Amino acid sequence: MPFVIQTEYLLADVGGTQTRVAIGDMKTGPTCFRVFDNSEYPDIASLVFAYFSQIGLNHLPRIGVIAVASPIQGDMVRMTNRNWKFSVQAMQKRLGLKLLHVLNDFTAVAYAVPYIRGKGRTRIGSSGVAQPGFPIGVLGPGTGLGVSALIPAGNVWHTLESEGGHVTLATVTEEEARIVGRLRAWYGHVSAERVLSGPGLANLYRAIADLEGLATDMITPDEISRRALFGNDPLASRTLNIFFAMLGTVAGNLALTLGARGGVYLAGGILPNMMQAMKCSQFRERFTGKGRFCSYLKTIPTYLILDPYPALRGLHGYLKHVMQMKKI
Repeated sequence: MPFVIQTEYLLADVGGTQTRVAIGDMKTGPTCFRVFDNSEYPDIASLVFAYFSQIGLNHLPRIGVIAVASPIQGDMVRMTNRNWKFSVQAMQKRLGLKLLHVLNDFTAVAYAVPYIRGKGRTRIGSSGVAQPGFPIGVLGPGTGLGVSALIPAGNVWHTLESEGGHVTLATVTEEEARIVGRLRAWYGHVSAERVLSGPGLANLYRAIADLEGLATDMITPDEISRRALFGNDPLASRTLNIFFAMLGTVAGNLALTLGARGGVYLAGGILPNMMQAMKCSQFRERFTGKGRFCSYLKTIPTYLILDPYPALRGLHGYLKHVMQMKKI
């Protein structure tokens, strides 16, 4: 029997590799979650129609909110890590929507933070207490490296749309300097995303092997993680340790930049599968390792988001925010 719901809105989180879709209304929040492999569809609209067909939806939503792994600048959206582009107006018409809002994907994740509690997150490191009324930093590796923030303004949170994943990657140790030097020879500019992402993990593995004069096959990020977690590849283990350490440095830089005394949240598709390894890593040591500001950073908690659909929950939060602001 077809699924029937009087839904108010469509939610879609379009990443470089996968797209997560849900529907919902202001009473129930997001429901009917599905995950799609982007490579199986020519564009976002085709994927959304496949979702409607899959759940047997016969009452199409009138409002849509889509999070995209891309900067949002005007009507034409071009994804950073996938060869997809679309016009917002044309997409709205094709999907038959009365209204369509398009956000950066990590802006959506930032909107989710106030809704993520309990088993939806886990603490990384034992120190730090979130202070009410202060900014919250959000970042996480997936196909790229997403960065955003929540900024308090009275009783309302505002999000920061950022492309902070493309800042120049800083190094702390001589080993990291050599690795980044090798990556610079290959790519020119070495952004944080060039290392702190799924493809970045493979870049890191290849650079370390090259510096050691080791021959390596083309290896996927999933395979590197698997080898490291099962302990049967010393090079993979070393790669993962350096990955977590450098992520800690970038997260600490974000906390200092924002004054993120409300905490720093880590999201993305990679980290939840490596939770225990991350907790045992140098992440927190490097997060706080900022010389005279070590004590300051020790007061800031860091959390790993475990909820599998934070961006979709954030899009729901965004709609509530917009409705409160009386924009729709």
